[in-house]
Amino acid sequence: MKEVRRVRVGNLALGDGRVYVQSMTNVDTKDVEATVLQIERLATVGCEIVRVAAYDLEAANALKRIKERISIPLVADIHYDAKIAIRAIEAGVDKIRINPGNIPSKALKEVVAAAKEHGVAIRVGANSGSLKREFLEHYREKHVALAESVLEHVRALERLGFEDIVVSAKSSDVTETVEANRYVRNKVDYPLHVGLTEAGYGSQAIVKSAIAIGTLLMEGIGETIRVSLSADPVEEVRVAKWILGSLHLRKVPDLVACPTCARAEIDVMKLAEKVIALLDKFDKPIKVAVMGCVVNGIGEGADADIGVAGTKSGAVLMNKGRIVAQVPQDEIFQVLRREIENWEDWRA
Repeated sequence: MKEVRRVRVGNLALGDGRVYVQSMTNVDTKDVEATVLQIERLATVGCEIVRVAAYDLEAANALKRIKERISIPLVADIHYDAKIAIRAIEAGVDKIRINPGNIPSKALKEVVAAAKEHGVAIRVGANSGSLKREFLEHYREKHVALAESVLEHVRALERLGFEDIVVSAKSSDVTETVEANRYVRNKVDYPLHVGLTEAGYGSQAIVKSAIAIGTLLMEGIGETIRVSLSADPVEEVRVAKWILGSLHLRKVPDLVACPTCARAEIDVMKLAEKVIALLDKFDKPIKVAVMGCVVNGIGEGADADIGVAGTKSGAVLMNKGRIVAQVPQDEIFQVLRREIENWEDWRA
């Protein structure tokens, strides 16, 4: 696994071996109260870095007030205007996201000087929808064109003596995203921010993002991740945490639920929905099983810390696959909630 250069973003050190969860607000940055409230919601569910759009000077001016009221690193997303980038840096953001190709060279020098003075990292990146024609014409493979476009931005900063760089190469295509990030990681040692852009909607976007991000993380590629969804950004954080938990890169609550069949004695889907909503409130690495019947439920739920399997009269409560109680039908969720809330990880 390639060693990654450490880049400081607020109180975090990207490249320290941990994969950090990022999201982006979707309320107007000028509305400080709404932005802060949304960031607080994101932080509560596990967001560790948040990005906001600084689309004009008024939005950039709001960043100082936002930064003063939040507890996680703040990233300003800026396009074209160096004045906005400098204003954001002076406002105290921890990182800016720019496209150096959209900023004149003299102005870029001023942005870099300000970033150096204030200790602010710069994220550069490209996506498949914004590739310059010359890159597409020069390179046969689109993922190479995407990666080289990103690397051009990296070199522009390096020529100015700046190395606190985070890199991203995103496509709406899973394979292009994976191959482009592999290419970039092979060329440079800067931290990579990985994810799909414009992934789609609903389950489609979740599946595509999980495949792309999961593939890269299993190869040790990616220091921050964002699951980009056309949804409440809180959902982005939830999915990102599930990806990290599935790869054992983060201790998070886990739900095991059977796919159901005609043998099911309880409404698995309804109960599982309640349990997953409850688990979202906890950081403890508890594993919970919701099984429809005892035929395979006890065995398949044996690895769970706590679980239930449906019976004709209700359910059996399990602890590490061992039946510890019989539960009436109308008390199943209440009993599970009590057991989850009282559970302690004695392995910690």
